[in-house]
Amino acid sequence: MSFVSRNPATGNVLTRYRGHTPNQVETALAQVHDAGLAWRELPVASRAAHLSALADRLLHEGDALAALVTAEMGKPRREARTEIEKCAAACAYYAEHGPRFLRPTRPPGAPAHSRVHLAPLGVGLHIMPWNFPFWQVFRALAPSLLLGNTALLKHASNVGGCALAIEGLLTRAGLPHGLLRTLFIKPGTVGALIADARVRFITLTGSTAAGQKVGALAGAALKPCVLELGGADSYLILADADLDHAATTLAQARLINGGQSCISAKRLIVVEAVREAFARKLVAAFRRVRPGDPRRATTRLGPMARPDLRRELHAQVTAAVRAGARLLLGGKIPAGPGYFYPPTVLAEVQPGSPAYAEELFGPVAVIIPAADEAEAIARANDTPYGLGAGVFTRDRRRGAEIARHELDAGMACVNDFVRSSPQLPFGGTKQSGYGRELGGDGLRALANIKTVSVR
Repeated sequence: MSFVSRNPATGNVLTRYRGHTPNQVETALAQVHDAGLAWRELPVASRAAHLSALADRLLHEGDALAALVTAEMGKPRREARTEIEKCAAACAYYAEHGPRFLRPTRPPGAPAHSRVHLAPLGVGLHIMPWNFPFWQVFRALAPSLLLGNTALLKHASNVGGCALAIEGLLTRAGLPHGLLRTLFIKPGTVGALIADARVRFITLTGSTAAGQKVGALAGAALKPCVLELGGADSYLILADADLDHAATTLAQARLINGGQSCISAKRLIVVEAVREAFARKLVAAFRRVRPGDPRRATTRLGPMARPDLRRELHAQVTAAVRAGARLLLGGKIPAGPGYFYPPTVLAEVQPGSPAYAEELFGPVAVIIPAADEAEAIARANDTPYGLGAGVFTRDRRRGAEIARHELDAGMACVNDFVRSSPQLPFGGTKQSGYGRELGGDGLRALANIKTVSVR
């Protein structure tokens, strides 16, 4: 089986990669397992120094790595460079602060002779998507390496160049050989890896369906896993919101990465008093963003990553209009090469419409009307997903109460949109998965939390 990388802006084949044979998979697994036996024995300060070197290498090669991201999945050049810089920031964060997280602790009231240690688990299997082909990997890899774990990377089939580049980065940064190996394997072979005794934990970023399958396999093998899955983030626009700020911010939040993000602002729930005014401002903000060549520094919206993703998105838009949604902008597949889709706004999306409940993975905003604040909160939570959410209001105290107590999501914000950062835990509830990445919680999720008592 071959794995094909295509340029989404043209549809042209970039590279074909041969799938790994069972013997090659076994060799890779043995390498990362054996490399981990020595890696975990290094002092934490030494592992932190290696992470710092990896951060420097990411920045040094940033332009070339960003160009690879743009070529393989269509991310605009400026956003691709930001993604690489974010990976470097994660490595630098754990290099600087990680050793303090790993200091033994004595919980309040615990016996004086007892301490809690964070120990490495061993080999992790990281199953990663294409939409942030470097960041999704590094937000798990950086804390995992600091702990003393090693990694098998099963990346998305359309970003094989990015996967190999990550493996090569570790070598060029001077890390010991064999800490990470990339696998080109079919999804159906993942179960055997999860069941292998040398694989000790799994992380997956992907669809809810993929998470259900991997979670079931991990459960059967009694392996811990962290699942960051789909999202249809809800944002409330209340009657006292600054509509100009809300429209500009949410247009940015929806169109980042071509709308191909789990934490993109997908469901915009607007109270009746400002519904028409907000819709006009959002459409104006969307009109200012035009699809273009992702290699250009000025392009803000590139193509979608694959033709099947564009077909699925367009089918969802068409179904929503048939169900009564009002198409305010876009909604037509453009002529010409590449997998472009225009900024699109759907209004009057009611419960029962496909666009009300489904995740739309692309540059499409969905405006859901609500009579008042109470109905807006109810509709925000009326979704199987629970990754991120937010509220726009001039009453910051009330906004904070809604974000903290009313919105059923793993992350919530006021007058801004959800984004990930190395310092803070990242993850969701309901069908958006479980477990946390990043911050101290993300470190502990990949560790053996070990109680040691010495009398």
